[in-house]
Amino acid sequence: MAAAFRWVIQLHKDVPRAASFYSEGLGFTIDVCTLRWAELHSGSLKLALMHSRSNNLLQNGYSSMLSFTVTDIQSTINKLISLGAQLDGPIKYEIHGKRASSITEIPYSSLQYVSSNAKA
Repeated sequence: MAAAFRWVIQLHKDVPRAASFYSEGLGFTIDVCTLRWAELHSGSLKLALMHSRSNNLLQNGYSSMLSFTVTDIQSTINKLISLGAQLDGPIKYEIHGKRASSITEIPYSSLQYVSSNAKA
């Protein structure tokens, strides 16, 4: 029997803030949210957020990269920045569509990648 995918887990210093970021910025539905654990979903993707006092991403080399396709990249990026995200460069306009420059950082956690299939 093959293993069944359960969810992606990310470590965060502030779980409620991270859950709010995904909910308000990217439209995830919050199923459970406590100070130490949150469960969210978007379509069939399940995302779990677990509390960590330290920044394990930097200390232990843990990595998590999530990719999102959005309809309007500029309004999504603006919304995420208003929620504390930081872009590492300008939006790139490539032949296959627009994309945020490599990654954006969400507060207290790991890395994201946002793209749009819309042509420039």
